[in-house]
Amino acid sequence: MAWARFSSLDGGVIEGSGVEAVTHDIDDLTAGFWAVTVTFEGDLTAVRLSEVSRRGAGSPSERVEATWPGVEGEWTNSLGDTAYVEGVEEIRERIARGTVYQVNLCRVLSAAVGDASIRALGDVLAQGNPAPYAATIDIPEAGLEIACASPEAYLVRRGNTVTSSPIKGTAATAREMLPKDFAENVMIVDLVRNDLQHVCRPGTVRVDDLCRMEQHPGLVHLVSDVTGELREGATWRELLDASFPPGSVSGTPKHTALQTISDLEPVARGPYCGAIGWIDTDRDEALLAVGIRTFWVERDASGKRTLRFGTGAGITWGSDPQGELHETELKASRLVSLARGSSGRVGA
Repeated sequence: MAWARFSSLDGGVIEGSGVEAVTHDIDDLTAGFWAVTVTFEGDLTAVRLSEVSRRGAGSPSERVEATWPGVEGEWTNSLGDTAYVEGVEEIRERIARGTVYQVNLCRVLSAAVGDASIRALGDVLAQGNPAPYAATIDIPEAGLEIACASPEAYLVRRGNTVTSSPIKGTAATAREMLPKDFAENVMIVDLVRNDLQHVCRPGTVRVDDLCRMEQHPGLVHLVSDVTGELREGATWRELLDASFPPGSVSGTPKHTALQTISDLEPVARGPYCGAIGWIDTDRDEALLAVGIRTFWVERDASGKRTLRFGTGAGITWGSDPQGELHETELKASRLVSLARGSSGRVGA
């Protein structure tokens, strides 16, 4: 049976089941509670759930009976270590030419997964890597098998108030955060602010918090909050058109960053770096996470299941190629270890 679990706006848990409708058109979201994913490439899938329950912060959620057996065999990588370093160097050359200022360069890991339940992996992540914008979506009939431990909010909506909280800047400890990380965060905050101005009332877009330090399992992030008041009549289509894909996982200027990503990344990102979460049209509320720290299942024509996981880093002129490679490994190591069921290296 279709099932999904999300973080709620108050820090609690929302669980839903049953499929009333499936759509790929954002304009169809006019009533009900919807599980929503948008791939980095812009393909939306929304599922209206027939039964929804909410639990407050601190309340236990329904435990999954299935156990997670771990992935089968070794992880493969869409960009090996050498190719990733060369990609960083190419981006620095483009920055030197003035065509782009910052680009998020990513690679996708893959491993066979057999018949293991994505719900069980979601439970493993909830225990081993709790995240403020966690989500597990197990709706195979809509092509959605996703376990997300995202620390980053793409869009949080309460009525006409919308907030985006980009993350830029990652280190093992606060002391290791570099000046480059703060500069990168400020660049992306400016991009997000400009995106929201297209759909918000003039003068309402503001930066509530800039470069605060957040502690997450195994690392620290720099996080900022950008908030605005939507103009009257602004639609979800207009909001997504103005702000997607998230600036923190694309780059700036966004159009040249996206072209650079297309040039350098050999595979599609899918839900990784897209949007994952829920929209409640009846309450005029939503929480869409940036799809990072995310596992998803893809099936081939024969039904063989492959588990994928993406990791990346933001590249600026001040980037050290080996340092950026290490950042992708730092972000992935804890979660890949949980998915494997034991420790294991990411790269190669």
